[in-house]
Amino acid sequence: MLPAALSEVLSSVLGGTIEFVQPVFGGDINYAAQIDCGGESYFVKWNANSPDAMFATEAEGLRLLRGAGALRVPDVIAQGEADGIGYLVLEWIETGNKRAGNVMEAFGSGLAELHRQQAAQHGLDQNNFIGRLPQINTPTSSWVSFYREQRIGYQMEIARLRGRLPRRREDLLTRLMERLDQWLDDELITPSLLHGDLWGGNYLVDEQGRAVLIDPAVCYGHREMDLAMTELFGGFAPRFYEAYQAAYPLEGYDERRSLYQLYYILVHLNLFGESYGGQVDSIAAYYAGQR
Repeated sequence: MLPAALSEVLSSVLGGTIEFVQPVFGGDINYAAQIDCGGESYFVKWNANSPDAMFATEAEGLRLLRGAGALRVPDVIAQGEADGIGYLVLEWIETGNKRAGNVMEAFGSGLAELHRQQAAQHGLDQNNFIGRLPQINTPTSSWVSFYREQRIGYQMEIARLRGRLPRRREDLLTRLMERLDQWLDDELITPSLLHGDLWGGNYLVDEQGRAVLIDPAVCYGHREMDLAMTELFGGFAPRFYEAYQAAYPLEGYDERRSLYQLYYILVHLNLFGESYGGQVDSIAAYYAGQR
């Protein structure tokens, strides 16, 4: 059930009585539901303990992705707070079959189009979140510096505070960061608009067979980060990658895939614990030259 305070605020915001509430499951951070109000269906998620600005920055990320016009993104209907409960209301998406027709081909070429939306610097005009963890996005001209300090380095600080950065792990990651310019070339990397957390649970397929992006951690950065995340947990068919490559070819990506997956594995280490520690150590050792 919706909390009473949230129900009251949503009725006011949406301009009618909430007629139907159906829980939606699948996330591990927030409560979520389909609601009907005034003859329209909406998706709402809420959390009484969400970090400050978490829903506000998600709403801005969705608007930025939607504005690119490359892939379908739910419209943001409302975002705010009800008696200490943060909430976000989106248009309701009727879902279809992820394996139907040419879903993957269209998704791959659509992601390539999204990545052609570019900026002058890496980062964003605001910080946001990846899961419940802060994601720092201070605009930076150098991708090597951005990835070193605002991605790997920042997650290392969180790991240190949480007791998940033993000496050997810290040494390996430090060596890796010192060697980043051997793997990444600022001259060849353009800041592209990224979803930022593109795993199989963060897209839907609508009734027309179109991929729909949800739950972003948006920034401008190296487009290979999105591709690396798609490969970390699966959920994307070979046709997806073939269509992307045809639309916006990659060179040397295989050499950097695990380097970019390292960021997301560090996030999982900090969110879920030491079960991800071995992967962090293995990748760090490879790129630190300690294989």
